[in-house]
Amino acid sequence: MPTPDRLRFARKRRGLTKTRLAGLVGLTARSVQAFENGEKSPSEETLAALARVLRFPVDFFAGEELDELLPDGVSFRSMSSLTAGRRDAALGAGRLAIAFMDWLGERFTLPATNVPNFADHEPEAAAEAVREFWKLGQKPISNMVHLLEANGVRVFSLAERTKDVDAFSLWYDAVPYVFLNTFKSAERSRLDAAHELGHLVMHRHGGPDGRQAEHEAQTFAGAFLMPRRDVLAVAPRVPSLQKLVELKKRWSVAAVALIHRLHKLDLLTEWHYRSLCIEAAGLGYRTSEPNGTARESSQLLAKVLAALREDGVGRAEVARALSVHQSELESLVFGLVPTAVDGEGTERAGGKSRFERALRLVERVPH
Repeated sequence: MPTPDRLRFARKRRGLTKTRLAGLVGLTARSVQAFENGEKSPSEETLAALARVLRFPVDFFAGEELDELLPDGVSFRSMSSLTAGRRDAALGAGRLAIAFMDWLGERFTLPATNVPNFADHEPEAAAEAVREFWKLGQKPISNMVHLLEANGVRVFSLAERTKDVDAFSLWYDAVPYVFLNTFKSAERSRLDAAHELGHLVMHRHGGPDGRQAEHEAQTFAGAFLMPRRDVLAVAPRVPSLQKLVELKKRWSVAAVALIHRLHKLDLLTEWHYRSLCIEAAGLGYRTSEPNGTARESSQLLAKVLAALREDGVGRAEVARALSVHQSELESLVFGLVPTAVDGEGTERAGGKSRFERALRLVERVPH
């Protein structure tokens, strides 16, 4: 007998209404509602049809209840323009990522959570406080994904291959999660990662909603990636856009983000700021990035998947253990983990290693 909650979960994961699902399977909306409420149980033939349309293995529906993530506990960057269907689909992907991490947690010792709570700080002060807490000083951050993972944040790519969902973050069982849109440039993805860190640090137990919370997180992100003292030490007087395109490499940020940061620190006059923004927009810098940096990847996921491969457990076996199709798992690590990992956990591209040093974040749980 299928678990009713799993039927509802799968439908929302695919962004379908009861009526739409019923039409695709050849049922009535009332039947779908009855299945989800546990009033009726679908026949084997009907369950197979539901599984085919919802793109889940039949055995997924036989699992124990899978509690859904609630929108109130999740920080979405594009909440105002996000449809309920897109939101529910993204939340479903997030819940599957949590199930994946729970499965990994039974087999590996994962990094402990080390994310402070600075809800009582203003964004600029919170960014400085996190840097001090993590002993980062004023130096540029070479890799945001690695930094988050080292401090216990579980980072995944967004399973929704759409620009409608920018990024989101949440706390689940005292563990922080961040989901990043890999459609964006590497620089904008770094800013999204810092933005979501701002939510985790400042809005853990709720707080301001909507635009104010987003403004606070964005201010935090700029201050975290481009710390005040470092920017003041190197920023030129009356910089040209070309000079800023060169300077942005120091912090691996978007040119537009650097312009905003300089303005925030009163290093640009209002006229100069507007002129740079207009020039950058005219060159397409709001949607594309000049002299782009390399996209960041996950050391944590790459290492555990490589270790599993050494034990003869590939991604297909992991997907079967989670009762999902492999494509579902791939969508969560897409863009953050190499598609081919050798037995040492090292991606090979043109004969060169992208992982030059062994990851020490993960240890096997002894049996």
